[in-house]
Amino acid sequence: MATFQIEGGHQLKGEIQPQGAKNEALQILCAVLLSPEEIKIQNVPDIRDVNKLIEILGNLGVKIQKLGRGSFSFKSDELNLDYLESQKFKEEGSSLRGSIMIVGPLLGRFGKGYIPRPGGDKIGRRRLDTHFGGFIKLGAKFRYNKEERFYGVEAPKGLKGADMLLEEASVTGTANILMAAVLAEGTTTIYNAACEPYIQQLSKMLVSMGAQIEGIGSNLLKIKGVEALSGCTHGVLPDMVEIGSWIGMAAMTKSEITIKNVSWENLGIIPVTFRKLGIQLEKRGDDIYIPAHTNGYEVATFIDGSIMNISDAPWPGFTPDLLSIILVVATQARGSVLIHQKMFESRLFFVDKLIDMGAKIILCDPHRATVIGHDFESQLKATTMTSPDIRAGISLLIAALSAKGTSTIHNIEQIDRGYEDIDGRLKAIGAKINRYD
Repeated sequence: MATFQIEGGHQLKGEIQPQGAKNEALQILCAVLLSPEEIKIQNVPDIRDVNKLIEILGNLGVKIQKLGRGSFSFKSDELNLDYLESQKFKEEGSSLRGSIMIVGPLLGRFGKGYIPRPGGDKIGRRRLDTHFGGFIKLGAKFRYNKEERFYGVEAPKGLKGADMLLEEASVTGTANILMAAVLAEGTTTIYNAACEPYIQQLSKMLVSMGAQIEGIGSNLLKIKGVEALSGCTHGVLPDMVEIGSWIGMAAMTKSEITIKNVSWENLGIIPVTFRKLGIQLEKRGDDIYIPAHTNGYEVATFIDGSIMNISDAPWPGFTPDLLSIILVVATQARGSVLIHQKMFESRLFFVDKLIDMGAKIILCDPHRATVIGHDFESQLKATTMTSPDIRAGISLLIAALSAKGTSTIHNIEQIDRGYEDIDGRLKAIGAKINRYD
């Protein structure tokens, strides 16, 4: 396992450019399977999860050219579908949760799709029922090899449009069903669809390829199937989760930071939620300017004076991927806040590392934690820790950057899964961080 050593307690200063959105890129890359024509994608983040998916696509027979930094060309005109049932695919696909989204486009275009049980973060149960329930509604037959934990859906006579009400507004589930439905015969309606910017971007890309989709940006999508899709060029949005991470890092380290080209219109309530912690944000064009919080930041209360509660919810609610950041930033706030992680029951289990560093946190249950802020009167202490998942890993890194002394974080491959060249980019604005393999 690779390791970071971080000398904390230093103020940072400068500009930082967010990478392309990880969650959007994973969907967009799977969508290249829908057409035999060339598809160009720009602003692709250079991170472990995305690179692993690109490798899987290459093994499947997609012709891939790197056109420049973050820019690729894909052509899926001669695919090797036998790879899907190979031992190599079972090993590679099981290590990446995003690989589940190759099933929808393959099912829609070729009438079959297979996937090993995918991996990803260990943040609780992440069921696939929404994905396969949608495929079954479209007419696919489902099979599951319990011994090999291998899923399959088949529709040799093609898919038929259907009306469906999703039991949860799953982002990847919506994306997968949407990609299958665009090539199905007839009309499909998806109610309780996820409507995150990632889904909006995928829908816009599919429309540019010739798909017919109504209701983009809402939770009711109407898709009229077409016979074939063409190529296109698509640009990935900046990563809103990374943008939120930089906001938290700036406040926690009392640093003056400008985050460039953030696509404000796609940030939703992220800026509002950080302001609830007392963090100052300025909109400068399409940039976010965060001044040095030399006097700290104070958590707001509700209008009746009760303790602030910040929780996650489907879009346009607050993304669960940023609750770990909110929690760590709250450890140095003035005041207290209740963090309620509703969607994943294991995502708060990294707080013991923060408690070891001196944070005042009460883990009420697997979903809720109360944070009593230090108001910078007591600096966190450096320690040695291990990154359990992407978002906990970046939260621990932020804690280490603000702590007194030198911290060590093991298993930083988890952080690399979601953050491009993070140590290089942090060094560029003054962080004292070194990587050891």
